[in-house]
Amino acid sequence: MYVRRETPSDREAIYALLGAAFADQAPPGETPYEIELTRQLFASDEYLPKLSLVAEISGEIVGFVLGTRGWVDGLEAVGLGPLAVTPGNQRTGVGSALMHAVIGAADALDVPLLALLGSTEYYPRFGFVTSTEVGIESPEAEWGAHFQIRTLTTHQPDQTGTFRYATPFNAA
Repeated sequence: MYVRRETPSDREAIYALLGAAFADQAPPGETPYEIELTRQLFASDEYLPKLSLVAEISGEIVGFVLGTRGWVDGLEAVGLGPLAVTPGNQRTGVGSALMHAVIGAADALDVPLLALLGSTEYYPRFGFVTSTEVGIESPEAEWGAHFQIRTLTTHQPDQTGTFRYATPFNAA
């Protein structure tokens, strides 16, 4: 498996991957929400190409993770998502490889923290904790423990407040 930065020529494969990975979460006959959200994120000024990664196996894109600008009050941070793996490659380490790569890349870029909305059973293995444990409030209170934060090297304990995702998250 090879994890690398996403390029514009990967987009159609990414959209197909998102369609397959999230098909069971979309209403019957509808396109998964994550496809249009990703299109909007790619088109936004808040898209971070250095934190948009794909995983390839034998030249086929089998996984994807996207990082976009986010903020904790005035502090720049990164929102992660979507993270997706083709159904046939789930539970094989592809998602873990993408998470380790994006965390390392963000840390190398001096990002203070990563935020995501996701499984409270999956993401803690990568150091994510419930946002309130580090003084960060979720954009939506009903997300509760599913809104999680991973602090990185440059994070300071006084960097607290309410997290705000990139604009397309609020429009979708």
